Amino acid sequence: MSNLLDAFHLSDLPAEAEAFRAQVKDFLKDNPPHASADIRARSWMGFDADFSRRLAARGWVGLTLPARYGGAGLDAFRRFVLVEELLAAGAPVAAHWIADRQSGPLILKYGTEAQKDFYLPRICAGAVFFCIGMSEPNSGSDLASVRTRATRCEGGWRLNGRKIWTTNAHHCHYMIALVRSSGVPEDRQKGLSQFIVDLSLPGVNVCPIVDQAGDAHFSEVTFDDVFLADGSLVGEEGAGWEQVTAELAFERSGPERLYSSVVLLDCWVAHLRRHGASGANTTMLGSFVTQLATLRSMSVAVTARLARGESPIVEAALVKDIGTEFEQAIPALLEAAISADPAQAPDAELYRAVAYLSQISPTFSLRGGTREVLRGMIARGLGLR
Repeated sequence: MSNLLDAFHLSDLPAEAEAFRAQVKDFLKDNPPHASADIRARSWMGFDADFSRRLAARGWVGLTLPARYGGAGLDAFRRFVLVEELLAAGAPVAAHWIADRQSGPLILKYGTEAQKDFYLPRICAGAVFFCIGMSEPNSGSDLASVRTRATRCEGGWRLNGRKIWTTNAHHCHYMIALVRSSGVPEDRQKGLSQFIVDLSLPGVNVCPIVDQAGDAHFSEVTFDDVFLADGSLVGEEGAGWEQVTAELAFERSGPERLYSSVVLLDCWVAHLRRHGASGANTTMLGSFVTQLATLRSMSVAVTARLARGESPIVEAALVKDIGTEFEQAIPALLEAAISADPAQAPDAELYRAVAYLSQISPTFSLRGGTREVLRGMIARGLGLR
C-alpha cells in the first residue's frame, strides 16, 4: 500500500508550466469557443476540426512530441496546463484529442521509424485524427476477451471483426485497434497486437451511434476482410496487452477525468452571483472546490510520473475512478439544488447545461474503463486481491 500512496506526493506545477498558462489564455481570448454552456459542456467530446487546426498552427497539437516530428517538444506539465485551460473554457477539442493524448505518444514509444515519420507530423499539423479500437460487442468491460482477429497473409494481414463505443470514429482517419493476432479468446492477454487501421480502406464500415442527448460521439466499426499492409503493426506482435495498458495511463489520468462538468459548475456559480447564494449552496460550492483541488493535485502527481517516463497504471486508475465520481456528482447535486428553490427560475442556459450533463454523465463511468474494472486494478495495486 505504501508504494501506491507514495506516488501521490503532492507538488505544484513547475514555474515554466504556470508561465505557459498566460499564452494559452491569450490564445483562448483570440479563439474563444462561441457557444452557450450546454454546447461547451461537450468539452473534450465537442468536435471542431477547424479549432483543432488553429491549435495545431500554434504548435499545440502534439505538444509533447519531439520537434523533429513536428511537435513542440514540451513537457507533460505544460500539456497539463494546456488541457486544463481548454477544458475550463469548454473548447471543442475532440478532433485532435485522442491522437494528441495517446495515439501520438504510443507511436512515438512503440512505432517504427517509418510510422513515426509518416503519422506524427500529420498529427501535429492537425491533418489526421485518430480513434481507439478497444471495446467490442458482447464483451462488456472485458478488454482481454478480444475476438477481432488479424490473420497473416501475403504482404500483411487480413482483419475481421467489430469494435464498438469508438469515440468519433466517423470523423477520424485512423484507428489504433487492439486485435487478436494469434491464439483464441480464451488465451486472454496473450496473442494480442495493435494495428493502425486506415478507416478509408475497403471493408471498413463505420456506423455512428446516436445517444439520448441527440449526439453521435460513438460508433460501431466493422472490419470485413480488411487488408493491412505489413507496416500497420505497432510494436511487437503479441505485445498488444502491455502496450495498451501503458496507453491507458495517458487516457485515465489527465484533467479530462476531473473537468467534464466544470463548464456547468462555472455556469451555476455565475447564476449564484446574479441571484445570491443560500447557505446550503455556499457549503456545496466549498465542497466542490475542495474535492477538485485534491483531485487536481493527484492528477499533477501522476503527470509528474509520466514526465519521468514512468507508467503509473494503478495511480491513473485511482484518479480516474475518484474523478468520475466527482464529475457525475456535479450535475446530480445541481439538479437537486435548483429544484429545491422552485420559486427561483433557473437561467435558461444553466437549465440546458444541467439537463445535458444529467443525460450524459452516466457514460463517464464507462469511458476509459468501468468503475468495477478500475477498482479491481486499484485493489491489486494495494495488495488487497
